[in-house]
Amino acid sequence: MALVRAVNGIHPKWGKNCFIADNATIVGDVVMGDHCSVWFNGVVRGDVHYIRIGNNVNIQDGAVIHCTYKIAPVNIGNYVSIAHNAIVHGCTIHDNVLIGMGAIVMDDVVVESNSIIAAGAVVSKGTVVESGSVYAGVPAKKIKSIDNKLSEGEIQRIANSYSMYASWYDNDNK
Repeated sequence: MALVRAVNGIHPKWGKNCFIADNATIVGDVVMGDHCSVWFNGVVRGDVHYIRIGNNVNIQDGAVIHCTYKIAPVNIGNYVSIAHNAIVHGCTIHDNVLIGMGAIVMDDVVVESNSIIAAGAVVSKGTVVESGSVYAGVPAKKIKSIDNKLSEGEIQRIANSYSMYASWYDNDNK
């Protein structure tokens, strides 16, 4: 059973048709929308500030979502995929975004809609990732603009696939 805990009397909440893996951790001031998933060993830790997550968001295996105490919360839009072992910390991620495997997104970053953070990228504190772009590297920089084929083929495909994968599991958290 997933570890779901209140912190300072604040309980995590999530909407309809959410999948929470057996060993996922969700604690504190976390509010998640409908059709979301937190996969195996995923951690969503709203103990030091709030975390708000929209609809159709998948937080894949080993990913960590956390904040900075009283300074930097996390706000995540709709149709966002946070891939395996990514770290999303004290930042804002708008709609239709893919955060690649092992990427790190630091405090005060804003990832605008329809963007991709490449696998292994490190997005430095305070960076604004412009809408419709791919950022890669350490530190992450814009490497190209996204066309509709890339947006539909990666961002939307992955978000939709994870909703389908979650439907395969018989889970009391739905």
